[in-house]
Amino acid sequence: MNDFAIIIPAYNEAGRIAATITGIRKFVNTDIIVINDGSTDKTVKEARDAGALVIELPFNLGYGAALQTGYKYALFKGYRFAVQMDADGQHDPGYIMPLLKEVRSGSADVAIGSRFLGEGDYRPTTLKKIGMIFFSMIASSITGQKVTDPTSGFQALNEKSMKFYASDAYPTDFPDADVLIMLHRKGMRFVEVPVKMNQSTKKKSMHSGIVPLYYLFKMVLSIFVTLLRRD
Repeated sequence: MNDFAIIIPAYNEAGRIAATITGIRKFVNTDIIVINDGSTDKTVKEARDAGALVIELPFNLGYGAALQTGYKYALFKGYRFAVQMDADGQHDPGYIMPLLKEVRSGSADVAIGSRFLGEGDYRPTTLKKIGMIFFSMIASSITGQKVTDPTSGFQALNEKSMKFYASDAYPTDFPDADVLIMLHRKGMRFVEVPVKMNQSTKKKSMHSGIVPLYYLFKMVLSIFVTLLRRD
């Protein structure tokens, strides 16, 4: 068995998930775990046909809960490391090994792929860019290290950080800047690694509609509560 697994949360990713899995296979040969978060399309069939192991949640629990399910499974199976990726092909699998290198070497507990460190020309929407800058400033100020991409879902983790992500402390809706602050307060180290990200082809993302307003409120509240905790 390989020492790491790829964890992919997926919600209605038919038409994209198979290509994502195929792209990963071009760079690494390891288990790919897809957590189907209550999809109503052909996500499960396409993922299985592409050779992934699929864990099905009973209904849509949210991005963070799907990720946490993947980490609990990876720990149960004895993986020492894991790489989380999006299902829509936004994350370039060519950067899996550079991310893994950081956690395998022991230089970090979590390696985060940053699209703003010189690789590629990713351009977020104006609203998303404002949010990224705002939470980058907060995370950088609290952790004492520069954070350029607080919303990146392209990450590699060691066993210690996987256990934290699998714990009750992990936020199960929008795990982003608040998680970086939690890692820092738990004494775990994170680094950012330059990666290239593609523009998502998904018409409706988890930050569509009024969700950005809820996200802003929830993230600020989560960070505030995190700072109040003594542990």
